[in-house]
Amino acid sequence: MSDHRRRPGTHLTQVPLADCTVCPHRDTLKVAGRCVPGDVCLVAQSGRQIDRFLRRNPEFAESCLEDDFWERRAIAVRYAPMQAILSLARDTDEVVRRAVALRLPPEALAALARDQDREVRITVASRLPAEQLEVLISDPDYMVRQRVAERLPHGRLTRMTDDPEREVRKEVARRLPGFALKRMAADADPEVRAIVAARMLPEDAAALLHDPEWRVRLGAAGNAPIDAVAALVEDSDPDVRERARARLTEFLQTED
Repeated sequence: MSDHRRRPGTHLTQVPLADCTVCPHRDTLKVAGRCVPGDVCLVAQSGRQIDRFLRRNPEFAESCLEDDFWERRAIAVRYAPMQAILSLARDTDEVVRRAVALRLPPEALAALARDQDREVRITVASRLPAEQLEVLISDPDYMVRQRVAERLPHGRLTRMTDDPEREVRKEVARRLPGFALKRMAADADPEVRAIVAARMLPEDAAALLHDPEWRVRLGAAGNAPIDAVAALVEDSDPDVRERARARLTEFLQTED
């Protein structure tokens, strides 16, 4: 784990070294080669060294769950028994709570759906059973809602077609079946409409052939019925003209 809260003046090239003379493991684990100063160490203020230590000696993880150092607690969550980490869902440090969200079984994640940290909630949205995702549809952070839109069952996805964030609506437009996209044809954002035009039912896409935004017309030109696409062969945008003419040429070749 990288320490994103590294103290000012600490250089990445410096290797933190613990004082082995006061370490309780100096006469046991060190002698047995189960810890290595500067590389595999539980008491050093180094996430890499702590992780290497607990990976090699996972039986010490549970005793670290109440440690004062946030990173030691977070790493210990990876290796401690599941039952022992449950209480850390309320830890004061968000990195620890994220680690818990990654370990808990999906059916136990609902308690973290209202966590104050958005990264915790994004993790929950990534792992929560799909049938429980609706609890996050109105999350205040658009990245959480975007993850919900990526996983929500199609039958419930229409609830997100009016999301205030463009990126969320784009994901909805990518996932809704074509027959359900007509309701998004008037979206305020051209990037959303472009996705809709390229994926909706062909007869519905024809209505977007005259959209003021060239990207939308381009999507419609590749999807609308061929007789309607003919209207774009003289479009003001070269990409749209090329797409329309290519479709017409392909159609005529298949007719011959």
